[in-house]
Amino acid sequence: IGTARLSVVADEHGTTRLKDLRQSGSMKLVFPQSPTPDAETILVNTAGGITGGDNFTLDAAVTRGATLTITTQAAERAYRAQHGEIGHVTTRLSVGDNAYLKWLPQELILFERCALRRHLKIDLTAQARLLMVEPVVFGRAAMPETLRDVMFQDRIKITRDGQPIYIDGMDLISDATKHLARAAIANGAGAMASVVMVGPDVASHLNPIRDLLPDTAGASLLSETTLVIRQLARDSYELRRSLIPILEHLSHNTLPTSWRL
Repeated sequence: IGTARLSVVADEHGTTRLKDLRQSGSMKLVFPQSPTPDAETILVNTAGGITGGDNFTLDAAVTRGATLTITTQAAERAYRAQHGEIGHVTTRLSVGDNAYLKWLPQELILFERCALRRHLKIDLTAQARLLMVEPVVFGRAAMPETLRDVMFQDRIKITRDGQPIYIDGMDLISDATKHLARAAIANGAGAMASVVMVGPDVASHLNPIRDLLPDTAGASLLSETTLVIRQLARDSYELRRSLIPILEHLSHNTLPTSWRL
């Protein structure tokens, strides 16, 4: 079990500073020194992964004018769960006017017989900006591992001034490998990522991003202020190799160091 709650604020010079931080259990937030006025925090799960019965909750607020990047130390792992036990991960993020949140966790790796429910809710004000990525890896290709008995439920909801602008959900139950092999679902892909960018200038990124995408990815504008990318890959290596240039472009080359290790 782990919980963390933080908020950041911009000072009179535009530098983002920590306003409030509370954390307990096996969820820890580490703040590396930054040469820029922006703030970065690294989410660390000292338990080493997630299994049935675990419960993790993160609440973060980026207030007016602040810029915060949240990433993870390494890929998260959803391990085998005991029968009848389910792990839960709940993340609630809010971003104020003229504030910018970069939600950039590394991959979630699903193990055989994992059981996990995950919810991500991001609330934006009218003038807030967001860059979000959610990569998922379906088993360890190097083992090799197939997912014949899993339970994974994933929900993502992004709102702007209380109105939904992006809602996504995934249910993988039982034989995930069989489901993912279907051409209309994943065509045998072993990894995927969703990227969402919200801001006033996202339309200008559409054509440059399309030039960077592999054949197994697509990008579109849900509105003039919302860009969405969906990407499939054979394995986690291919996913990361093609995803990093995209994130570098969208973040203006400010991708956290942990992504490059």
